Amino acid sequence: MNTLRMGVAVVLFGLCAAGISTPLQAEEVGGAVTKYVRFKVADRVVYGIVEGERVRELSGDLFQLWEKTDITHPLDKVTLLVPTTPTKVVALALNYRSHLGERVPSKDPQAFFKVPSSLIRHEAAIQLPTENVHYEGELVLVIGKRAKDVDEADALDYVLGVTCGNDVSARDWQNNDIQWWRAKGSDTFGPCGPFIVSGLNYDNLNLELRVNGKPRQQTNTNLLIHDTAKIVSFLSNRVT
Repeated sequence: MNTLRMGVAVVLFGLCAAGISTPLQAEEVGGAVTKYVRFKVADRVVYGIVEGERVRELSGDLFQLWEKTDITHPLDKVTLLVPTTPTKVVALALNYRSHLGERVPSKDPQAFFKVPSSLIRHEAAIQLPTENVHYEGELVLVIGKRAKDVDEADALDYVLGVTCGNDVSARDWQNNDIQWWRAKGSDTFGPCGPFIVSGLNYDNLNLELRVNGKPRQQTNTNLLIHDTAKIVSFLSNRVT
C-alpha cells in the first residue's frame, strides 16, 4: 500500500460521498505510481511529474502530447494549482453504501454537475455563504482523453488518474432549492488536488477525512455501489 498526499480534461467528482483533501492509501497496479501536477513557478503555469521532493517540468500538454524536460524545481518552492482545468465536472449522488442508509440503491449512477469555476487549489480558502456548509471528502477521477460511448471493459483506459476532492455543500440550499447548482456548484465549492496519480487500483482506495486533525470520515472505494468503470462507461453514453 502506498500513501499519497493528497486537450480533453473532465473530472468525475464525488465517487465517494461523505473535505479537506486528505491522504489516500492505494494499491499499485502492475507498475510504478506516477504523480502529475500542475504548478506555478515565477510567472509560468506548467505541468510536471513529481520525483521525490522535486518536480520535473513537462513541455507540451498533459492531455495531448508532452515530453519531460531537464528543468526541475523543489516541490516546496512551487505553487501547486488545481491539477487540471476541466471542460466538465460531473459528480455522483448516493453512490456510497454507508451514505445511502436504508434507501434502495439506484440501478444506474445518479449524476449531477458542478461547474469548472467551483474548483480551487487544495490550500485555497472556501467561501461560506451560509451557516450550514458541509465538507464531503471525495475520490476524483480525471479523464485523460475524449470518451464517448465507452464500453465498461475499456472504461479505465480513458482515466488519466485520480486526485482528492472536497464536494463542499450548502445544506440549506441543497434541501430547499429545486436544483443543486448553487448548493454544490458555487465558487470555491470544489477544492481539488494537489496531484493526479496514476498506476493505482481505483476501486481499492482508502479515504480518510480529517477536520482540524480529527478523523471525520473513513471509507474505501471498494464499497462504491457503482464502480469506476461503470461510472465512466455510463456517463460517456450521454455526455462526451
